[in-house]
Amino acid sequence: MKLLVANRGEIAVRIIRGCHEMGIGTVAVYSEVDRRSPHVLMAHQAFPIGPASAAQSYLDVDRLLAAAAASGANLVHPGYGFLAENAEFAERVETAGLTWVGPPPAAIRLMGSKTESRKLAVATGVPLIPGLVEPLENVAELEAFVDEHGLPVLLKAVAGGGGKGMRVVRERGELAAAFDRARSEGGAYFGDDRVYVELLVEHARHIEVQVAADRHGNAVYVGERECSIQRRHQKVVEECPSPVVGPELRERLGEAALAIVRGSGYHSVGTVEFLVDPGGSFYFLEMNTRLQVEHPVTEQVYGVDLVREQINLALGETLSWRQQNLEPRGHAIECRVYAEDPLRNFAPSPGRINLLVRPGGPGIRIDSGVVQGSVVPLDYDPMVAKLVVHAADRRAAVARLRRALEEYQIRGIATTLTLFRALVEVDSFISADFHTAYLDELLQSRQLEELHAQQDPEAEAAATVTAACLATLEAAGFADDPWDHAAASNWWSEGVRQQHGRFPR
Repeated sequence: MKLLVANRGEIAVRIIRGCHEMGIGTVAVYSEVDRRSPHVLMAHQAFPIGPASAAQSYLDVDRLLAAAAASGANLVHPGYGFLAENAEFAERVETAGLTWVGPPPAAIRLMGSKTESRKLAVATGVPLIPGLVEPLENVAELEAFVDEHGLPVLLKAVAGGGGKGMRVVRERGELAAAFDRARSEGGAYFGDDRVYVELLVEHARHIEVQVAADRHGNAVYVGERECSIQRRHQKVVEECPSPVVGPELRERLGEAALAIVRGSGYHSVGTVEFLVDPGGSFYFLEMNTRLQVEHPVTEQVYGVDLVREQINLALGETLSWRQQNLEPRGHAIECRVYAEDPLRNFAPSPGRINLLVRPGGPGIRIDSGVVQGSVVPLDYDPMVAKLVVHAADRRAAVARLRRALEEYQIRGIATTLTLFRALVEVDSFISADFHTAYLDELLQSRQLEELHAQQDPEAEAAATVTAACLATLEAAGFADDPWDHAAASNWWSEGVRQQHGRFPR
């Protein structure tokens, strides 16, 4: 058995590792700029699929299928992003006689349409935010909706996702311009310029439910994740379980998610997303018909392997979990580490990683697609790693996250690690008092900039000392990782401690 991963970066590494544990052969694909990437080196086989442009490589179905045929792969896993929720790609994979590691193409198509999925929610009795279930024909229809329901409203691209094609409108005079911008983004990002409208729920939390279903009628929900800390509608920090969800609400959310699963004929793993308002009422948002970026926090808290289960379900096996056995244990938090500069309006920061020091110790997990020396290209999503911490409760998880962020160093490119170091010092984050607009409001208030300025002013100098120590060790013939050599690690850490008093940030 052999599986081709039609993706790159950390998710490709995660899937390849899972396959190795299962005894499944692995095939990587790579563009010209990814030739030396970790996922390429970890797989049993690797095939070039074109230039850096995603349209000519990771989005080129013909090249992906050619690589599958040349390698003898009999399964294809899309990861997330790129073609993961593309029903046509899933159909092409199955037509080629390969096993698609994901849900049926019909379910992908149904749930990929925001309006069609809203119709399904109505049919299954799952609560919806007041809004239209058909795309807007023109601005006049939008104005009529506002006349009936009021402001603010949220415009959404029918085929949207990842925060693209979304516009908040608070003033009637902004309706026409917002409608045009949402349509333009929808057409540019998804090839579909249709837009619909719903009321904006203020100070809501974004809560998603992990689900899994087999071909034999069995389905479960694997708890929920808190995804409210977002920048411009893009998730940045995720947690499991949600700090505001108790057993009773968890069950209601889970049963609503399973109603969507059954109504769509879904099998595989997936995620059903909801908004929860300050009063505890919840509303269906959408379903993501793939593995989520934030799946590690669920794995840590529920002791499950979502990649293994996803592959087994694709092979037609019976779901291995039972609802009564799925109980949360502890608390996990994930930070998405992006190659972006928080102090320059999150401008992309491509380049070579000159120094990489990962945190370690109890309850620390790093899912990464880079190593020291890796070049982060400008061609793809800027996420380079995910830092995940797990502890007995949320308070302990926040303390562990703070410690891990102090240890974690990436030099040569700017990253969002500095943002997270500031965030963990904010009282409202520590007390879990946040909502979907929380981070954007913090950024506008400049509070995070002030906290960033309070970070160790000698960090760059400390990083220089560290890099010099690493170079000296390498020249002396020690292992690449100084911690692999006891005497060297003692000398290195003591040198930094004497120079700066503590581990450099």
